[in-house]
Amino acid sequence: MFVAGLMVGRTPEYVGKKIESREVKLAVLAIAVLPLVILGLTALSSVLQQGLAGPLNKGPHGFSEILYAFTSAVANNGSAFAGLTANTPYYDGLLGVAMWIGRFFIIVPMLAIAGSLAAKKYTPESAGSFPTTGGLWVGLLVGIILILGGLTFLPSLALGPIADHLAMIRGQLF
Repeated sequence: MFVAGLMVGRTPEYVGKKIESREVKLAVLAIAVLPLVILGLTALSSVLQQGLAGPLNKGPHGFSEILYAFTSAVANNGSAFAGLTANTPYYDGLLGVAMWIGRFFIIVPMLAIAGSLAAKKYTPESAGSFPTTGGLWVGLLVGIILILGGLTFLPSLALGPIADHLAMIRGQLF
């Protein structure tokens, strides 16, 4: 909605409430937590001896195991590849912290946004309001999600599952 407001040249509105800088900052905080924790803990586990002791496979597949474990933990799923020995003090503690951060560092800013919007007065739609019901809104939303997701995770996916697949096609297994 913020990007649409920038395109229209007005303060963005959603369901009759103006979205101001406080809500945008809280939304960025909630959105940034996920990739920062996933990629940060994956990077940490990829260089520390305790982290490298977990994956039974080396190379890109081992990196994929670590990446998937933290992605799953932050998303509060809790699954992992079978090749990752996650039942170690290192991974038990770090995956637990990742799960806790993924749960609360996303919920708290979202609740703050909800409270902030609930306290605001209703603003009727005007000619400059960006409609959130048509195909343009859906296209903008899907485009932003794909661009941000791709820019955030494509480098780590290229190091892990994509490299693993390309090596497997060549007949090289790790």
